[in-house]
Amino acid sequence: MDRGELVWRAPEGAWEQSQLASFAQHVAADYDVRCTTYAEVLAWSLSDLNAFWMAFAEWAGVRWSDRSTRALADESMPGATWFEGSALNFAEQAVAGWVERPTAESLVSLSQTRPRRAISGADLVDRVARCRAGLERLGVQRGDRVAAFSPNIDETLIAFLATASLGAIWTSCAPEFGVRAVVDRWTQIEPKVLLTIDGYMYGSRRIDRREHVEQIIGALPSIEHVVRIPYLDPAGPDDWTSLLAEPAELRFEPVPFDHPLYVLFSSGTTGLPKPIVHGHGGIVLEHLKVLRLHYDLRPNERFSWFTTTGWVMWNLVASGLMSGATTVLFDGDPMSPGVEAMWELIADERLDVFGTSAPFIMACRKAGLTPGSTHDLRTLRHLGSTGAPLPSVGFTWVRDAVGAHIQLGSMSGGTDIASAWVGAAPSLDIRAGEIAARMLGCDVKAYASDGTECPPGTTGELVVTSPLPSMPVGFWGDADGSRYAASYFAAYPGVWRHGDWITFNDDDACVITGRSDATLNRGGVRLGTSDFYTVVESIDDIDDSVVVHLEPAADDADAMGELILLVRCTDGAELDEALRSEIAKQLRQQLSPRHVPDVLAQVPAIPRTLSGKKLEVPIKRMLQGEPAAQVASRDSLADPAALDAVAAWIATR
Repeated sequence: MDRGELVWRAPEGAWEQSQLASFAQHVAADYDVRCTTYAEVLAWSLSDLNAFWMAFAEWAGVRWSDRSTRALADESMPGATWFEGSALNFAEQAVAGWVERPTAESLVSLSQTRPRRAISGADLVDRVARCRAGLERLGVQRGDRVAAFSPNIDETLIAFLATASLGAIWTSCAPEFGVRAVVDRWTQIEPKVLLTIDGYMYGSRRIDRREHVEQIIGALPSIEHVVRIPYLDPAGPDDWTSLLAEPAELRFEPVPFDHPLYVLFSSGTTGLPKPIVHGHGGIVLEHLKVLRLHYDLRPNERFSWFTTTGWVMWNLVASGLMSGATTVLFDGDPMSPGVEAMWELIADERLDVFGTSAPFIMACRKAGLTPGSTHDLRTLRHLGSTGAPLPSVGFTWVRDAVGAHIQLGSMSGGTDIASAWVGAAPSLDIRAGEIAARMLGCDVKAYASDGTECPPGTTGELVVTSPLPSMPVGFWGDADGSRYAASYFAAYPGVWRHGDWITFNDDDACVITGRSDATLNRGGVRLGTSDFYTVVESIDDIDDSVVVHLEPAADDADAMGELILLVRCTDGAELDEALRSEIAKQLRQQLSPRHVPDVLAQVPAIPRTLSGKKLEVPIKRMLQGEPAAQVASRDSLADPAALDAVAAWIATR
């Protein structure tokens, strides 16, 4: 396959100066294994999972209460047994190190609702201890659930750490979630305490959420206590101050490796969202690995990711404290007061590592921004991208318009593992459109439909053939594990099927080409949806798009089915004949004649989930005759009116 151009080359000494090299030295001294490149560390991590994870836990300084002598007692999937007999606590790993750094900034909380707040290491320790004591006064015990309907602010993170310190179980929804989306999630896990705000500012818009909060409380009889944070109205009801009123000693409840830390939820476009349970130990190990070995994050550096509390990236941001880096939180509209808002944040806060979504990068490119020339981005060394495949032009834009010194690390994983399968590392070169490598300990392969491994250059199902510590403990309420097994292990027994198309190159770099359940198959040729979006959304008058394919009848061997492309035009533009011709021309020239749609229509907005994913499969089901209400939960969508517009178009076609 054609390779993208080299957009970032690891500087001289990148390996020697990285924490990867430090880890390799530890492995050489204690395990007599010599690794001098990332590829060698990766190969060893996959050939001896037990030794790799034991070595990493030792090198990373995991704070065990009880230590296991073996990392992996049972490698079967599902059902792998990690660090059997061990005990630890995520909150201890995140907070205890700040006791020795009382004056350093641990958290910075930025918001469009209130002024910047900086929290020292000493303040973090004190507030977590006070919050833990406050939760204990409310009767919260090990195993109870604490839910947050609150944004990415310091109170939310402190409450999470306090909850974890007790061995209680955390879950959160961003306050832009609709009532039904929240209730669908939390009725499954029956929270005892609700942390909530009264509202928030999104750019210049004032969003009151008090009515939503009351409806959520009314729908969840399990809630015994409500802790209200006066966020939108500083003079409003304030239970947070009372919760933290009494000083307390910092303590942590030792829990088993697989004790539930938090429950994350699938996007829930159809049916009840999957309640995915993650354990203390798996998250400690996996997030330390990502932050320290892949992002090379260190004490005194500064780390942020644009996210809400309803997206799994918030959980990675919370783990930033484990690395000793200052964790910078942001709540608000990333495009307000203008599209340069996030670049101003990076410059003002002198961030070393910043992450965002692929659509955000593409939006900045389309807006013609050149933040590298308008902002001081010299401290930024790594820009993370996830949420969707990032097209090649996104990579070249970052190099040319943001900074050639910045390593752009596209990665792919998900809520399912609270991490990524494939991503970057500080010593790896970056090519446009590609993800640099499999991440350490991630035995990722491309499988053909018959369960054989695809050769390099051939697209197949993304599968994982060995366990990872942060694979879910299970699904909440799935006592026999049948729902969990059906979700990931039904296609290839004993092998995790993730649901993405992936293509590996000879050097282990890879390309994700879209969801396998949204495949476009025309005349036996598989077409990746990300290819369409790269071409179509690069056209000046197109703001967003979604493509679906309706298969031909089974008895129509010669037909290719119907390819349907819906577009949202930029403000002031219309899908006239000239634009239709341009779209067809670009698809034909850059991809193939098979990529030219049979139906091309304009809609006011493209339906997306709250985490930004396009509703490819639900729209396909609607086109096949299913009602919108059955294919998607409106409260799980960023803009429910966008789905209504698609339904209206379908009704008239």
